[in-house]
Amino acid sequence: MGSSNHRNKTAARRARIEELRRAERARERRNRLLTIGTATVIIAGLAGGGWYLLDAAEQREQAAAAPIDGVQTWSDLSQNHVTTTVDYPMSPPVGGDHNQIWVNCDKQVYTTKLPEENAVHALEHGAVWVTYNDTAAEADVEELTDRVRRTTYTFMSPYEDQSAPIVLSAWGHQLKVDSASDARIQRFLDTYVQGEQTPEPGAACTGGLAV
Repeated sequence: MGSSNHRNKTAARRARIEELRRAERARERRNRLLTIGTATVIIAGLAGGGWYLLDAAEQREQAAAAPIDGVQTWSDLSQNHVTTTVDYPMSPPVGGDHNQIWVNCDKQVYTTKLPEENAVHALEHGAVWVTYNDTAAEADVEELTDRVRRTTYTFMSPYEDQSAPIVLSAWGHQLKVDSASDARIQRFLDTYVQGEQTPEPGAACTGGLAV
């Protein structure tokens, strides 16, 4: 009788242990599946995000490479150093013979007219020249002043003899706009500050003429 009870208790204990083991194995399987599923979602999200970032970068590059509406271009511009004034065919000038000394053109804002021959030399170094006439709104001039002071290889000055309120000039390239809110301004700066058009990339924009 005692032996039978002992066997029954032993069998019940073994059954209980086996039940606990089955439950533990089930939990382990669920945890593994949950871990794998979570990792898959994370990896998929990272991969998707990576593709998104790459796609966004490609879109920005394509936008920068696309032609900017309204930009005029000139080619075969001479680069001789002269000591006389030059009669440029465009206003403001975007290239041609120029003075051997450039105007300082690194985040430089001038409030008086610049000598064109020195300004053109700065364009040869890869700078962008921002000019405005008396039809430009005061708020636009202030906004452009702030932008130039934050952008290396740019300079700004008043220039009355131009056909638009605001003009941006790089070597061989020019854009005329009516207001500082025109989105093409930033695209012009992104494209032509030390851009591919630069005859002397990396040349100094300081140590020149300070007006």
